[in-house]
Amino acid sequence: MVPTMVLVADDARDAHRREALCGLAEAVANRGEAPVAPAFGSPDEVAAAIRSVPGPKVVVPAYVAGGDVASAHLFSRLDLAHLENSCHTTPLGAVPSIVADLAGRLADSGWSPADGVVLAADGTTGGEERQVVMDVARMLSRRLASPVQVGYLRTWAPSVFDAVDRLRRDGRERVAVAAWRLVDGPDFDLLRSLDVTAITAPLWPSDLIVDTLLAQHRAAKGRLV
Repeated sequence: MVPTMVLVADDARDAHRREALCGLAEAVANRGEAPVAPAFGSPDEVAAAIRSVPGPKVVVPAYVAGGDVASAHLFSRLDLAHLENSCHTTPLGAVPSIVADLAGRLADSGWSPADGVVLAADGTTGGEERQVVMDVARMLSRRLASPVQVGYLRTWAPSVFDAVDRLRRDGRERVAVAAWRLVDGPDFDLLRSLDVTAITAPLWPSDLIVDTLLAQHRAAKGRLV
């Protein structure tokens, strides 16, 4: 029996964000590799949705590490250790193919090698997520052959606004923002208020994200055998 992939995220009570998350769940399900159950909403709603899924299940975060504080808090509150016949994966992180896609999105948005780059993360719930964000920044910097500053919208410092200002003070008149975010949502309005040259779109929609989530599921389901 193929374990159900249970996709988990906080939908922030935002219709546009929820639509994007549901579109992601549908795209994964359409591959036909595994049954998919969306679990989006508040902590109580997500916990109830997970419990309602019969049989073996793999609980998969539908966000990137450091890219969604609300979902990370939600995921950390789930009592997954006592959930029978199940296992879970970690959030998407410093995957070379995802970083390469982010670099391509920067180029498509109008970035040039003379421009400054800010990797805009949402924030982190702990040191592991912060390390993932730093790893993504280093990998992106190597791929672009250009320095990459990290800026946060919520917890931790520097803020995205401070990171952009720092690059401007260093003589970078043009600054592009690489959004470390899986789906669109209200936070993108904050990024759009920045006086920058370009901002990349969220990582989803992309077949690469579907591929990576399914790869996580394949790796995890072996632990249930």
